[in-house]
Amino acid sequence: QVQLVESGGGLVQAGGSLRLSCAASGRTFSSYVVGWFSQAPGKEREFVATINWNAGSTYYADSVKGRFTISRDFAKNTVCLQMNSLKPEDTAVYYCAAVRYSPRSLPSMSLEMTYDYWGQGTQVTVSS
Repeated sequence: QVQLVESGGGLVQAGGSLRLSCAASGRTFSSYVVGWFSQAPGKEREFVATINWNAGSTYYADSVKGRFTISRDFAKNTVCLQMNSLKPEDTAVYYCAAVRYSPRSLPSMSLEMTYDYWGQGTQVTVSS
């Protein structure tokens, strides 16, 4: 069992930045793929970005390319999502998710059903 804990959410003005972190309780992320999803009020959860912990390869939703960066911190055993140039439409609850690595297509990495473990989420609010 992998328990995920997100942190770093908050309120920021449009154009600002936030850095989210996802930590795994009781184990390392080695051999796992870790992703971030967002869910805005009244909308379905959407894919944001994902990273292969061992290989470091990343994959982003088109809506965040060039603004968000997903990365891994080996020392802290966390996955971070650096969010820059934030827009009001980025307002959502952001969830960290993880799945043990196995060969998969890139498109499948953007699907909720691919991931087995989920955090409780952290709220990000971007004011205009």
